Order: sequence, then C-alpha cells, then structure tokens
Amino acid sequence: METTIINPSETKTNSLIAQMGIYNHEQVLFCNDNATGLKAIIAVHNTVLGPSLGGTRFWNYNSEAEAITDVLRLSRGMTYKSSVAGLNLGGGKAVIIGDPRKIKSEALLRRFGKFVNSLGGKYITAEDVAMTSRDMELISMETKYVSGLPETMGGSGDPSPVTAYGVYVSMKASAKEAYGNENLSGKKILVQGAGHVGEGLISHLTKENAKVYVYDINEERLAYITKTYKAEVVSADKMFDLDIDVYAPCALGATVNDNTLSRLKCKVICGAANNQLAEEDKHGEQVKKMGIIYAPDFVVNAGGIINVYYELEGYNRERAMAHAEKIYDNTWNVLQTAKKENIASYKAANILAEKRIEAIAKLNAVM
Repeated sequence: METTIINPSETKTNSLIAQMGIYNHEQVLFCNDNATGLKAIIAVHNTVLGPSLGGTRFWNYNSEAEAITDVLRLSRGMTYKSSVAGLNLGGGKAVIIGDPRKIKSEALLRRFGKFVNSLGGKYITAEDVAMTSRDMELISMETKYVSGLPETMGGSGDPSPVTAYGVYVSMKASAKEAYGNENLSGKKILVQGAGHVGEGLISHLTKENAKVYVYDINEERLAYITKTYKAEVVSADKMFDLDIDVYAPCALGATVNDNTLSRLKCKVICGAANNQLAEEDKHGEQVKKMGIIYAPDFVVNAGGIINVYYELEGYNRERAMAHAEKIYDNTWNVLQTAKKENIASYKAANILAEKRIEAIAKLNAVM
C-alpha cells in the first residue's frame, strides 16, 4: 500500500478490476434501481482494522468513470484516516450519481439503504457532500449499518464542530513547525469553502484574532459569514494571489495543483478538504521543494470519522472532542517524521498509516 490518491490519469485506460488492484481495494458494489433513479457505487478499500466506514457523497458527476475514480480515492483515504486517528475502522466510501436537488427522495435513499445492508456490516455509511442527518435517518429504515444519525435518535448529529476543531488544532501544530510557535493571532489565513466545517474553523480562527480571508461559491453563505465573523471575502480569480500565511482548503479536492502552486504565497497548507493534492506524488513533492508545510488532509480532517466512531459505541461528544484533540499530536508526528526522513509529508503520513495496518494484520493472522 502507498499514497492516498489515485492519479486520475492512471485510471482512464484501466479496467475496473485493474483500478481496484492499484491500491488493493477489497470490493466495489454497483447499485442500480430504475424505479427510484438510484445509481450508486460503494467501495470497500480495507477492513483489516475493522468494518469500513465512510460517508455517502451525492454528486452530479460528469461521467461514471469520474465517479469511480472519486469513490476509489475517497475510500482509500478513509482507510488511512482511520488508521492514523487510531480508530478500529477500515476504509470505505459511497457515491450516489445525479443531481440531489432533482432526484433525491425517500424511496431512493431507502433503496440505497438496502444495498448498504446487503454488505452485512462490511460497510457503514455516514454523511458526506449533499447528504444530511435526515438522509441518514431514511437510510437507517433499511439498514442498521449507518452512522451520523440525528441526536434525537441517539446519534451524533452534525459532525462539523468536531471536524472543524480537528482542523484548527492541526493548523496550530503546522504553525508550530513553520513558525516556531502555534500562535495563530495575526496570521493571514485563506479559508476556501464556507460550509459548516469552514464556518467552524473561521469561528476558531477569529476568536484567536487571525486575519481571515474567505471564498465560497455561495454568495448568501458569504454574506452570512461576513456578518457573523470578522472575515474578508475574496474573489475566485484573486484568492490564490494573496500574500497569506496559511491556505485552508475546505471545499472539494484537488485545489493544490499546477495552477495554484505557481501562485500560492504561504508557508502552510492545512484544511478540511479531501484529496487536496491534485496528483499526490507530483504536487506533494512540489510542495516540499517550495518549503511549504503541508498537513496531509486525511490526518487533518479526521474529526468527522472520530465523531461517528463514538456514535457506534454510544455517543459522547466530550469523548469525541477529546479524541479530536489528538489530531494536534498526529499532525506533529507526521511533520517530524517527514523532517527526520527528509521525505514529503504525505509520504510520512502514509507510512504511519501503513505501519498500524500491517501490525494489526499480523496480529490477526496469529489469532
């Protein structure tokens, strides 16, 4: 095993089985139901540490090939995320293909729940892009293998406060490596994406008197953020040219790419988005050469999976937050390993994840 991201160029000419073999995915389930319009893919990457857990993303992909690439990348990232976070979970992910504003329905979600249930607990679903706790409630009508349920049902509810806190403490650890101390007061920070996690991060940063710039495609959301917090809106064409200290990608992935790296002026990249490096090997090495401290995304954004993990055991927000606090140490350990071994930080994170998986695999073999 290695790297978190499948290079999209690697998957264009390969068969599905070949794509699964690149990073040793265990199983991919294709789901179709003409009556409800459901078209979905569930990818189980690895179950050495426990059942695979990962959110369901509802997205209007340009093609099925794009959806396959996304679900394979995301599911593998979940394996590494849970491993580094010290959770007894494997990695999985699901995508539902289509415009959620047009086709999402109770029947579609419940039919999807039946497909999740068919895996017998090998995959546990949760919220992701364009999904809500109410959606999880509908899915749970057909399967018990669902997390992220509303608090009224004994679930953990909105995971974004825990995720945002994890990003915040990871950013402080990254700042310590870059600047010699963890203080973010006065630091100029660009938060790209003002959803629930982005907002939570902005709240923490403004309380520490950081100078926050924010961008989001939703103008109403931006109006709310600037009214509520001390944050300055920037435009899409200008944000990567800002003179900043920290770039915090908190929307969709692949924003660290050839175009942005030629423009970015920062010492730290640390945010909540998945798969931030468009091409992990290429851009991970480029970030290192530029002297930028990159906190690997699956280390940084583990708060969400930590939150739902404690739901499986009987939810307690204090326990979840206490575990999320450890993301500071996990980030610091990754950055120190990278420095000691003179390797890119994404490689250091992968090594730490792989070591735990391999150790538990050997333990299971003995048992």
